[in-house]
Amino acid sequence: MEIVHTIKDLQAGLSALRAQGKKVGLVPTMGALHAGHASLVKRCVAENDAAVVSVFVNPTQFNDKNDLVKYPRTPEADCRLLEACGATFVFAPSVEEMYPEPDTRRFSYAPLDTVMEGAFRPGHFNGVCQIVSKLFDAVKPDCAYFGEKDFQQLAIIREMVRQMKYPLEIVGCPIVREEDGLALSSRNARLSAEERKNALKISQTLFESRTFAASHTVAETQKFVEDTIAAAPGLRLEYFELVDGNTLQKIADWEETSYAVGCITVFCGEVRLIDNIKYKEPAAL
Repeated sequence: MEIVHTIKDLQAGLSALRAQGKKVGLVPTMGALHAGHASLVKRCVAENDAAVVSVFVNPTQFNDKNDLVKYPRTPEADCRLLEACGATFVFAPSVEEMYPEPDTRRFSYAPLDTVMEGAFRPGHFNGVCQIVSKLFDAVKPDCAYFGEKDFQQLAIIREMVRQMKYPLEIVGCPIVREEDGLALSSRNARLSAEERKNALKISQTLFESRTFAASHTVAETQKFVEDTIAAAPGLRLEYFELVDGNTLQKIADWEETSYAVGCITVFCGEVRLIDNIKYKEPAAL
């Protein structure tokens, strides 16, 4: 595994592989890697000849600068995990390398980026699109891998690829959870023991709501989740939305769509956690 810090060095290494007709996959990350990231990297390694993993805490997607400062950074542990997973390159650039001058580009994929996270974190997805497009331009991957835990982000990146005509495949990978059900997240490292226990109620509520939804309306399911989280110690609901999995627009009836997803964001203490669950999913082609 090679660790590179500049686009020039990365492209030099990749051009040698491409000259041999090798297929290149990319896994963009912000570091503080866990088993969820490992599952993305292992899939990338299995499906490509070379796997590039970027480790970069992107400042432009943080609308709360305090959150940027507190975001966990574990570069040594990250590299150990990535080597064990079989990564070919770790791309760990500086902020100056990725943003030699301010990125003034504006990405707009309404209505995908104006709801949920887009409404509560203005500018967040613009920053995501800035860095992901920069990574696509630098790596020119054949495939790029993203986790479904960031469900809205995945939908927006797919739309960016369509509109910007990037010649690559976006691969969405299932949420990886702890044995007790908590969705893996780099932010989990910031939870105290008590908060970690409280946070478990998020996934438990989503799982229970899927059973509940089988015999209740969309509105009743929404209320069930909101009331259950409101009654849980140490949790504060920011939003829970039942949406069409393709358009991300709210649904009022289960019959409106063949792809129904519940997206949730909850503060556990000061730590903001996201999760989602599928209530209806189109049959695989």
